[in-house]
Amino acid sequence: MKIYKVANLEVVALQGLDLIVPRGELLGVVGASGSGKSTLMNILGGLDRPSAGRVWVNNQNLLKFSNSALLNYRRTQVGFVWQQSARNLIPFLNAQENVEMPLTLVGESPRTKRKRARELLAAVGLAERMHHRVMQLSGGEQQRVAIAVALVHNPILLLADEPTGEVDSATALTIYQTFRDLNTTYGLTTLIVSHDPTIARHVDRVVAIRDGRLSSETMRQEPTAEDLYGPVAAHDAEPPPPVFEELVVLDSAGRLQVPKEYLQRFNIKGRARLEVTDAGVLIMPVEQKEAAAESAAEPASLIPEATSRGLRSRLGNSIERMRRKR
Repeated sequence: MKIYKVANLEVVALQGLDLIVPRGELLGVVGASGSGKSTLMNILGGLDRPSAGRVWVNNQNLLKFSNSALLNYRRTQVGFVWQQSARNLIPFLNAQENVEMPLTLVGESPRTKRKRARELLAAVGLAERMHHRVMQLSGGEQQRVAIAVALVHNPILLLADEPTGEVDSATALTIYQTFRDLNTTYGLTTLIVSHDPTIARHVDRVVAIRDGRLSSETMRQEPTAEDLYGPVAAHDAEPPPPVFEELVVLDSAGRLQVPKEYLQRFNIKGRARLEVTDAGVLIMPVEQKEAAAESAAEPASLIPEATSRGLRSRLGNSIERMRRKR
């Protein structure tokens, strides 16, 4: 939990957000402005402390860190990539010198700095642009230099805040591919905050934050041609596109956030009834329970819209059986 005090007011930025990120995952974080995304990133990066709760990164309890220990954590274990290139890079230095700068500050030898900078610039696809100044690089190239700077200390966690917010869609694809390549090569745990609705195509999982809590997760699944077409046809079939499934998230107390469009569609306000069926749990409006059961037209369910047709059909059949019993 995180509460900010502004004058005599208290603003709750995080309201008990529960999140586990496995080591080596490439995770997208989405949400409206003010939902708590940046607060989460600041806490994970050691730039802020929560008001309550627990924060563990790499088996380290950040809440027990002293100020100096937290400063060392930020310097050596976390890499940051910000949306604005001016926050990432020194404009009068070239790409190689920008990557070398953090190593200069800790007293590394010129040979070590040069070798590390060239290795990282090659890893982000900028080996031939290392001697160009920042102003001579495109927006996408600047962001890739920023990624190289963020990796100079071999961090365990890479945090990127809107890294594609100021570039076009084609450049954004290059930046996402860079994150994917680094994640695969180094096994680097990476969190990307974004407003990009297509981010699910570029990461392993997307979590959505609303009002300071996790509201849903979108999982990326890569079906094989054999799964869809069988072992014989699979040899000649093109690889199928990835499948995305959005699931609502329950916190440790069993709370969940039902999408607003579902609540509005079925006029669910204030209170609701839960009904257990063979296929799951239905959320029913109190005043219109009978009408909703008789119509059985896409009931407001804990199961999101992306659920398979077969499961939705079973839900409809269960409601029909209940109607007959009555």
